[in-house]
Amino acid sequence: MSSAVELPGSAGEPSRTGESPAADDEAATIDIGAGLLGASGQLTDQEDDGQSAERPYPGGIPEATVARLPVYLRALYTLADRGVATVASDELAAAAGVNSAKLRKDLSHLGSYGIRGVGYDVEYLVYQVSRALGLTQNWPVVIVGAGNLGRALANYGGFVSRGFRISAVLDSDQSMVGRQLGSVIVRHVSELEAIVANSGVAIGVIAVPGGAAQAVCDRLVAAGVTSILNFAPLVLSVPEGVDVRKVDLSIELQILAFHAQRRSTERFGQVANPAAESVGGV
Repeated sequence: MSSAVELPGSAGEPSRTGESPAADDEAATIDIGAGLLGASGQLTDQEDDGQSAERPYPGGIPEATVARLPVYLRALYTLADRGVATVASDELAAAAGVNSAKLRKDLSHLGSYGIRGVGYDVEYLVYQVSRALGLTQNWPVVIVGAGNLGRALANYGGFVSRGFRISAVLDSDQSMVGRQLGSVIVRHVSELEAIVANSGVAIGVIAVPGGAAQAVCDRLVAAGVTSILNFAPLVLSVPEGVDVRKVDLSIELQILAFHAQRRSTERFGQVANPAAESVGGV
């Protein structure tokens, strides 16, 4: 990660079940690339008994752990919506689709929040995971491309509650310019640089055809955007210090097809398409 995230202090943090207020005074810092995240000490492999002294975690959060934190957060939101106040590590791990040892190790990079015999405070853990991911602030986002995908993203209401604000949707099609999408009006892509500068855009979403994606990416980077979510079907070339996440639905479907074929083979003891097999053997 190349960007530094400044996190709020402990003044507005939710209370932690079974912990003394002095625990916040023991806060250490965890380095994620250039970012500094305030956090408390390290979990052991077992849930903490609430009495042990917190110990600072000396290294950065592994990339694999960062990739799983949003999954934990989604599971925690589901639990919170159901009114669950505390959750055991094995229950949270099952909800997130990982084993409990891996979950406890991942959460150890954030600090010691579990209480033996009680579990994790759901509300506080939501805050801690959100803080580690940088979601305790409102990130302005620009979407480039007002086609079917861009419109779907702009109209999705879940971004605001998760720490993201759609600042603008841009398109080169004059017939789209001026239309209302979600909470914004579509503007012409020629305004990209001005919008990034005036709105302090931190994240750019590319939802244009593959042929135009690299040019859009270059403009976003030149304007100062260092975090890009790419839906176009190609690998973007970016300079060092720019983070790109690629979303390719066709690849995800192909992976699902592989697993479906494997399950079919295991179940029936044959390939998923016997006709194709017989033609190949002729």
